[in-house]
Amino acid sequence: MKVLVIGSGAREHALCRSLSLDPDVTALYCAPGNAGIAEVAELHQVDALDGKAVAALAGELEADLVVVGPEAPLVAGVADAVREAGIPVFGPSREAALLEGSKAFAKDVMAAAGVPTARSYVCTTPEEVAVALDAFGAPYVVKDDGLAAGKGVVVTSDAEAARAHAAACERVVIEEFLDGPEVSLFAITDGVSVVPLQPAQDFKRALDGDEGPNTGGMGAYSPLPWADPKLVDDVLRTVLQPTVDEMRRRGTPFSGLLYAGLAITSRGVRVIEFNARFGDPETQVVLARLKTPLAGVLLAAANGTLGHLEPLRWSDDAAVTVVVASHNYPGIPRTGDPITGLDEVAEQDAPHAYVLHAGTRSEGGETVSAGGRVLSVTAVGEDLAKARERAYRALTRIGLDGSQHRTDIAARAAEA
Repeated sequence: MKVLVIGSGAREHALCRSLSLDPDVTALYCAPGNAGIAEVAELHQVDALDGKAVAALAGELEADLVVVGPEAPLVAGVADAVREAGIPVFGPSREAALLEGSKAFAKDVMAAAGVPTARSYVCTTPEEVAVALDAFGAPYVVKDDGLAAGKGVVVTSDAEAARAHAAACERVVIEEFLDGPEVSLFAITDGVSVVPLQPAQDFKRALDGDEGPNTGGMGAYSPLPWADPKLVDDVLRTVLQPTVDEMRRRGTPFSGLLYAGLAITSRGVRVIEFNARFGDPETQVVLARLKTPLAGVLLAAANGTLGHLEPLRWSDDAAVTVVVASHNYPGIPRTGDPITGLDEVAEQDAPHAYVLHAGTRSEGGETVSAGGRVLSVTAVGEDLAKARERAYRALTRIGLDGSQHRTDIAARAAEA
């Protein structure tokens, strides 16, 4: 089949890498892509938020499947436009993508579906914010209701900082703080059947030891040796299936990738948030472990035939991703810096370690930085310790002036 992937980050590079390894994929396109994706897919220019333009491009390329990577095009209704053109698309409709596009909407769906989540208030005025902050006390959890590229959440014990973040947003969800480790669990769904993937854990804070500001994610690993073996089955039963059933009951069936961000609290599993697409950087480690060819799974979700698929097959290997970020990230990043060492990783570390591009572009024959998160250095090994060792060894070959990365990705889990 011919597949068109929409997006330009490391998540899309991970998707394109997996699709390029699928024997059923005869042609692979990406729009707009990046310097790394260009090595495995043919790049095309398109406004990813323009549904008609994306549908037209898919038609020109005679694509058999369109995979929409980022959340903004989904919330903008790009998947709807592609579906209306009669082309199978992996990704929810605009209405269904509100599960990520509005945290207040997601809370309403969870309440109706009986899904366990944090108690919360939706606030639009300073007075409502004050009442909510007083109700829960520190640490305060303040979430922008809309899309914020992974940086719309503030968790702080400083009441002034909490109020300031709320004031900067039109509408916020303020909720109780959830204790315990966080887990990301993706599920592929056609709106009826739900197929969970393997869980992963990401690292949101910029600095070692979970210090510093929130980011889009500085690294991830899978599997989770410390997690309850029944976790996936329990979350499928109590969170994923009820949510998909409720969305269908409302007349807005959700098909595509449902991402549950979970807290494993002292009172059980609680949903922190839903996303409507593959997460970054968790996708990098989850797809590194998936043995089932990807294209057929995504097409089954798009066509409503997921229930007929064989169970997914997974590698026993562990996977670790370490994000290399630009100077000053998550503030306004410096861009245009040359990146060196990519060829050395390909020559010396493949196939166990490889580099997925996030914010890169080609300029004058060299690869330069073009965003906050620049690269995802990904490695696999028989256990987390080996995967970690390989990822960090590959990372030492990469040169990017002023870049930053965390040195403790998966460190504690590797010792478990």
